[in-house]
Formats: sequence, structure tokens, C-alpha cells
Amino acid sequence: MIKAIAANGYQILFGDEGYKFLNSFIEENKYYNIFILVDTHSNDYCLPLFLRYLATYKTIEIIKIEAGERKKNINTCLEIWTVLTELGADRKSLLINLGGGVITDIGGFVASTFKRGIDFIHIPTTLLAMVDASIGGKNGVDLGNLKNQIGVINIPKMVLIDSNYLSTLPQNEMRSGFAEMLKHGLIADALYWKQFLNLKHIDFADFDTKIHRSIEIKNEIVTQDPTENGIRKALNFGHTLGHAIESFFLENENKKKLLHGEAIAVGMILESFISWKKELLSEIEYLAIKNTIKTIFVPVHFEENDLQPIMNLLIHDKKNEYGKVQFALLRGIGSIKINQEVENELIIKSFDDYKS
Repeated sequence: MIKAIAANGYQILFGDEGYKFLNSFIEENKYYNIFILVDTHSNDYCLPLFLRYLATYKTIEIIKIEAGERKKNINTCLEIWTVLTELGADRKSLLINLGGGVITDIGGFVASTFKRGIDFIHIPTTLLAMVDASIGGKNGVDLGNLKNQIGVINIPKMVLIDSNYLSTLPQNEMRSGFAEMLKHGLIADALYWKQFLNLKHIDFADFDTKIHRSIEIKNEIVTQDPTENGIRKALNFGHTLGHAIESFFLENENKKKLLHGEAIAVGMILESFISWKKELLSEIEYLAIKNTIKTIFVPVHFEENDLQPIMNLLIHDKKNEYGKVQFALLRGIGSIKINQEVENELIIKSFDDYKS
């Protein structure tokens, strides 16, 4: 049995024990009705499994949206709010978000704002959502192609992790979640990072313990700084450039869209290079990071005229203060230095090195 993790005001539970707690929680709180938010993928592959575990006589309604980052916008929220209203949702309703990061992000935001807030529970079904999106209370939507510009920090009633859902994931989605696990090791736990240096020797039969440790790392950081005024910014390592790259590829029709983790993998290499050049990271450490990530992720191709639009997107990063772009950089593997300004010339050099 995997041990529950105590977060700020809620529990992160695992497997069978998690389902037992969920059913008791629903019964004790006497919800008027229950809504399950899914997308087209989690509806087909995950909902049947989840409903086998859900034991309640309450009225259950399924709300389904299309899958994909492009649906993570305020128009989709309007559709969900409207359906909730038409189906009679009130302050004693519960919203269960069953899906990947898009579902947990948008579901948490919808619940936090509907009738000034109804209870919600996250049941992440992708690796990325398990180790990142569902943990920490961030909920929100994109503004156009700008990632997570509209949102709130509001905690769920619980998060339930069941790795059985991962059997439905394609390999690229698994790799996308892997990026966040690598990041957690790089910023906070060098021993954890070392476990991923040789993927051939990873025991995937024991993968639950690696998921648990990844969640622990994120939760430990978030618990210290729930509203991201300080150390929580460490979690943005790889995301300053990674989000800009993700947004750029999302808005360009002639570019193949990147999954979140694929963009963050590039961002981690670029920001590791910057950390090295700022003498925060050794060259040996940098090359180990670059080589490890490039063995997992297919390199992304950048044209020369891609760089300036990506640089322009940095100004929208949520960590910026007083108009200055703020980076979280590695201070050796397993440690981080936040609120770092980086010259444009060094950013360009990081892309040149990535392409080499």
C-alpha cells in the first residue's frame, strides 16, 4: 500500500485506499448531485474503470468536452458553467475532474468560480497530471495561445492517484509526464534524478514509488509557498522558455504541436545551458542533463526566424516582475536559484547550443 501524502488542506491518496476514502467522503458530505468532467479520451478509456469503483446512490451526470490544449479556454468554461446550471448544480454539488492536465486545470477553475465555488476532486489519468497538474491548487485556462494566463489558486477536496489509468496512454504522453519527474529531481533531489540516467535499468513494475516521490517533491515545495511568492518558483525551471516554445508551436499552423512535456524538455536543456554559462552548474552536469533528456525526447527543430517570436513571448511569463523576465536556474543538480535575470544574447546562445 502506498502511503497518502498530506498536502495543504487536502490529502493525496493512492489506489484502492483512495477509492475507499472517496466513497466515504461523498457519503459524509451529503452532496446533492455529482458531476464528472471528462474529455473524449478519458470518457472512452478511463471513465468505465472509475465508475466501477464509485459507490454512491447520488445522481451522477457526465460532462464531456473535446480533448486537447486548444479547449483549455474561457469559452469551454462557459459551456461547462451552462451545463452545470441546466442540470441543476448548486452549492452542494461536487465536480470530479477525471482526465489529464487540461481537465484538472479547467475543472478546478470552473468549480472554483461556479456560484463562487463548489467542491471539486482531481483524479488525474495521465502521468503529467499525476505528478504536476493536479498537485498544488493551481487551476486555470489559456488566453489565446498564452499558457495559464487566467486562473486561481484553490485546493481540491482530495487528489486520487491510480496508475492503472496509465495503461491507456500512448508513449508520447508518458514521456510528457516524464519531463516533470526529471525536473523534480533536478531542482530538489539529485538521487532521484540519478534514477533516470539509465532508462534501461528502471524498474517499471515499481513505477508507483517514483510517481509517489515526484508528487512528494512538488508537494514539499508548494507547502512552503502556496501562492508562489518565493520557493514555489523553483517549479518553473524549464518552463520560462518551455512555455514560450509551447505557445509558439501552438499558434503556428505550419509547426507540429508540442505536448507540454516535450516543450518543457527543451526548456530544461536551454535553461541548464544558461545555468552553466552563469557558473551555477558545471559543464559535466550540464552535458549529463542534455544527453539524458535528448535520449528520451526527439529533438525539436528550430528555424532561425523562430527565435525572435519565442523571445517576444517571454514577456507574458507569469513570474515576471516589474517588466523583467525571471528565470529559475539550477545551482548544481538538486538545487535551484530563483529570480534570475538572463540577457537575450545568452538565451540565443542556448538555442544555438541546443541545435548543435
